[in-house]
Amino acid sequence: MSKIISLKLFAAMSALALLAACAAPVQPPDYTAFRKSQPRSILVLPPLNETSDVKATSGMLAQMTRPLAEAGYYVLPVAVMDETFKQNGLTVPADIQQVPASKLRSIFGADAALYTKVTQYGSVYTVLDSNTVVTASAKLLDLKTGDVLWQGSAYASGKELGNYGVNAGLIGALVQAAVKQVAHNLSDESFDVAGLTSQRLLSAGPPKGLLYGPYSPKYGTD
Repeated sequence: MSKIISLKLFAAMSALALLAACAAPVQPPDYTAFRKSQPRSILVLPPLNETSDVKATSGMLAQMTRPLAEAGYYVLPVAVMDETFKQNGLTVPADIQQVPASKLRSIFGADAALYTKVTQYGSVYTVLDSNTVVTASAKLLDLKTGDVLWQGSAYASGKELGNYGVNAGLIGALVQAAVKQVAHNLSDESFDVAGLTSQRLLSAGPPKGLLYGPYSPKYGTD
């Protein structure tokens, strides 16, 4: 009997500990270096692709300028960045991200550079379902000092876009999953999900976002 009571007590305490952890406030990142740097312009480097989808780099890169601009920063045009690296024989994201910060500063004149990595991109198929997911992480580096100003990660799912139907029994679920898998491949839903991930990753504001840039009306309020 005492053993059963002990087990129940342990389970109750574990549940309380889990609830306490979930209720704990989100710890904001240290913005000391970010505030000291006060970057005005950002160079977005091609993301590293750690997925099996060759479109991951371009899919994410095409979506990252907008949230940074909305956050209040001048973002160097992606086409200019891409062509400049090509003219210097650099076309692989891993090689580009190895270029010294001082060199990037001298070539592009930007205050900071964004280094991104994509770890999930594309459709995930299970027996009864199919979903499109995009996961990415990023860090903002001061090109004058080499200091990391900010870093974060984000995830988005195709289910957040809607059009995922309702449960229709086992046979219906199997058919629905197969149909969704084909639809994802034909429509390249990953691109839309990458937009969600980019927005989530690079938006400014609490609790873990970028600081607002100098071209935002909220500059200096965070």
